[in-house]
Amino acid sequence: MSRTGVPSVGMGAGAADDYASSRGRGAWTVAATPLLAAIAALFAVFLTGFDQRAAMPPDVANRFYGFFLDRYPLFAFALVYGLARLLTVALAPGRASLARRLIGLVLGSGLLLGASLHPTFGGLVLRAGFGTGSGAFLNGMPMALAYALGAAAAAGLFGLAMGLGTFLVGGARRPVARSRMRTLGSALLFALAGFLALWFAAGLLGLARDAGFGPWPRRPLDARDALIAAGLITAAALPHALLVALRGRTSGSAGTG
Repeated sequence: MSRTGVPSVGMGAGAADDYASSRGRGAWTVAATPLLAAIAALFAVFLTGFDQRAAMPPDVANRFYGFFLDRYPLFAFALVYGLARLLTVALAPGRASLARRLIGLVLGSGLLLGASLHPTFGGLVLRAGFGTGSGAFLNGMPMALAYALGAAAAAGLFGLAMGLGTFLVGGARRPVARSRMRTLGSALLFALAGFLALWFAAGLLGLARDAGFGPWPRRPLDARDALIAAGLITAAALPHALLVALRGRTSGSAGTG
C-alpha cells in the first residue's frame, strides 16, 4: 500500500480485491450514516414524545418554534443529516490531519448551524427558499414552478454550507492522481449532481404537510406521522447518499457533496 492510500504496483490480486472491497464498504458506511442518524433522531422524538410543550429555556424556544418549523418540520431532520455528514467525513479514513479535522468540524458545523438557525429556525436556508418561491408566485409564476425555484434556492444554500463544511474537515483531499482539468471536471460534475440531489430532497421534504404529516411539534408524533416522516426522509436523502457512496468508491475519499 502506498502512502496515498492507493494499492501499490506489486500488490497481489487477492490483496487488491480486499482493498477494493474494504474501500467499497467504507464508502457505503460514510454515505449511509447521515441518513441513519436522521432516522434515529426522528424515532427518538417519537419515543420520547418530544413536542413544543417540553420545558425549554425561553430563548431557545423562541429561536426554534415558529412559522418555519411549523411549515417545514422535516428540515429539523435534514439539519441532523447535514451535521452527521460532517462528523462522518471527519471520522472517515483520509489524509487530513487530526487538527484539520477537529478545527474543520467545528467551523463547518458552525457554518451549517448558522445558515440553518440564524436568526431563528430555518435560518437563511428556508428564508431564501420561501422568499424565492413566494416572490416568484406573486409575480405570476405557476405554483409548481415557483415551489421548485424556492426548493432550489434552499437546496443551494444548504448544499453550499455542507459542502464548505466537508472541505474544511478535509474531505476534498483525494489520493487519486489525475490531471488538473480532469480533477476540476469531476469536481464540477459531482457538485452539480449533489445540488440536484439536494434540490430533490428539499422539494420532497417541503411537501410533508401535503403528504399527511401531522401538526408536530404542536403535539407529539404518533406512529402514523413517524412512518410518513421516515419514508419522506429516506426517499429525500437516498439520491444524495448514493452519490456520496459513488464518489467514495471512485475517488477513495469522503467527498465534498
